[in-house]
Amino acid sequence: MARVAVVTGGTRGIGQAISVALKKKGFRVAANYGGNDTAARQFQADTGIPVYKWDVSDYAACEKGVASVTRELGAIDVLVNNAGITRDGMLHRMTKESWDAVMHTNLDSVFNMSRLVIEGMRNRKYGRIVNISSINGRKGQMGQANYSAAKAALLGFTKAVAQENAARGVTVNVIAPGYIGTEMVAAMPKDVLDTKVLPLIPVGRLGTVEEIARCVTFLADEEAGFITGACLDANGGQYMA
Repeated sequence: MARVAVVTGGTRGIGQAISVALKKKGFRVAANYGGNDTAARQFQADTGIPVYKWDVSDYAACEKGVASVTRELGAIDVLVNNAGITRDGMLHRMTKESWDAVMHTNLDSVFNMSRLVIEGMRNRKYGRIVNISSINGRKGQMGQANYSAAKAALLGFTKAVAQENAARGVTVNVIAPGYIGTEMVAAMPKDVLDTKVLPLIPVGRLGTVEEIARCVTFLADEEAGFITGACLDANGGQYMA
């Protein structure tokens, strides 16, 4: 029977590409989303992938969501923590609300979802958790103290949980994408993109959502069992650690 994969923020952008790529690899995919019902319905119609709406920053909502997916598709073997938001601003102007919103959605959600699937994975002695960080969690970014902090925290979380669960057949890895051609990046002024972003990327272009999705399917594969606690930088050479 096909393994079940859950992708948070799985109906748009990078998450959409991940959901589609996992389905093509034979997984039974559940795409979580938080708010855009129209986009989610269109995604489901286009792909045939079932969608599930819940707020990943809310632990009780995650409990209900995970229970619903498990009941309808089966035990969750793969979790991709992709959901994320930005609330940019320099620290001396950043509001507590902006800090909290990013921390709740980008970091608390990873605890919520991972905590709710980890016991089942340990009991079945198999699991794959892939966390989506960012180049800005690796190097920091002016105007993104909240986002950079949350994405950097995923690196420590990944390494700790990888150590805890390696002997139980559960791998935990993180991917740190660079600038990817999503709607958000595409909305940048062309002169800013051409003069301040692309010149910093050695390969000379933005990444694609499909390239990030291929990173996920690689780490989610049964044959990737010797890779855990790793960070896969997919940034065109912009940042090398």
